[in-house]
Amino acid sequence: MTDIKTLTGPWLEPIKYVKEQHRLINESRRFKTVPAGRRSGKTFLFKRHLVKEAMINPGKYFAGAPVRSQAKQIFWGDLDNLILPWMRAKAPSLSDLIFYLKNGSEIHVVGLDKPERIEGVPWRGGGVDEFGNCKPGTWGEHLRPALSTIGFNAWCWLFGVPEGLNEYYDLSEYSRSGKDPEWGDYRWFSEEILSEKEIIAAKRQLSPRQFRQEYQASFEGATGRVYADYTSDNHTEKVFNPALPIHWTHDFNYTPLSSAIVQVEGDKAYCVDEIVLESAVAKNAALEFVSKYKGFEKTPVYIYGDASGRQGEKHGIESEYITLKKILQQAGFSVHERYPRSNPAIKDGQNSLNAKILNANDERSFFVNPVKAKYCNKGLLTVQLKKGSAFQEEESEYQHITTALRYFTNVMWPIKSNSIKSVQAVSLG
Repeated sequence: MTDIKTLTGPWLEPIKYVKEQHRLINESRRFKTVPAGRRSGKTFLFKRHLVKEAMINPGKYFAGAPVRSQAKQIFWGDLDNLILPWMRAKAPSLSDLIFYLKNGSEIHVVGLDKPERIEGVPWRGGGVDEFGNCKPGTWGEHLRPALSTIGFNAWCWLFGVPEGLNEYYDLSEYSRSGKDPEWGDYRWFSEEILSEKEIIAAKRQLSPRQFRQEYQASFEGATGRVYADYTSDNHTEKVFNPALPIHWTHDFNYTPLSSAIVQVEGDKAYCVDEIVLESAVAKNAALEFVSKYKGFEKTPVYIYGDASGRQGEKHGIESEYITLKKILQQAGFSVHERYPRSNPAIKDGQNSLNAKILNANDERSFFVNPVKAKYCNKGLLTVQLKKGSAFQEEESEYQHITTALRYFTNVMWPIKSNSIKSVQAVSLG
């Protein structure tokens, strides 16, 4: 068999040395927790290690993620590049997501949305990316028993950025305690891998808590408040300025129907007004807006909000947005649509708003006039997370206005995935 040290192509991709990564690859530990920073190479290292192990020690291996589609996206393309033609026994199974190697090894790409699927197979080793997002009990009730086949001493990496004080946190702390010689914990900051320019850009985009979690391998517990960094430092005395466009953002909840008026100067957003109506519908909000801003019809209006406001459109039924637009246009306003076809993830919206409230560079760029926008101010000060959740919010009369605000920031300043490909330098020999 060809020596794996002589591999070409993707195996020779240049890599930048980081000491902790060398320890991860070379230290003899059966189970490894790797809550390292985002885009710092942990997944890249695992893919190489997995294929190398499958080539040297015949058996069945897995590369997993919280759901199947995510696992396929993370692993399939890169594994297809790393498993060179001379390694393969036959074409991979696209339906079952399995690679077949000439030495009899199999590499399975699996989703753990139903973690029991991984049981019943004599695994030799594997790993799970974004483990912090897996269902509670995935390790103790499913993965660990699946790795207990007699004679294999099966190994496993659990990696991905920290995700709250959950099962991943508990396992990482267990690894760090040093009480169990089978376990090891490995972590490094993204700053050790990515360029200074990229880190500075990330700090501008993320809140301090989010930056610590995503780039500094920090397990961040829920604070209780969704927007914990919002303080009186985010207050402003600015009022509506007819020389600036109106950004009108909505949450179409019946009680109360909540919307906020935001204006933008440079990279700063100012919430200068709100329309909050009990037991109301879009028509009521539109009429209220027309009355309130009569005389300022030349000021352009941009509409943001919940994708559910589009309901009925494909069946020829007038949606909330069509109602808003029609009433405003009839009153002489120029209306521009900026609402999505599908709702973003709640967490993405929260992160985008939190990063404007305060970013990791200690800069604030989202402000509220607490006199003109009382609900916005009270909501950002009081909206709570559900107990035990990292993103689900407790229902309250103020929760809907903050939902409207995150719809706006998620369009204007979305938290974008880092596209830089990490490079490292670890000996795979």
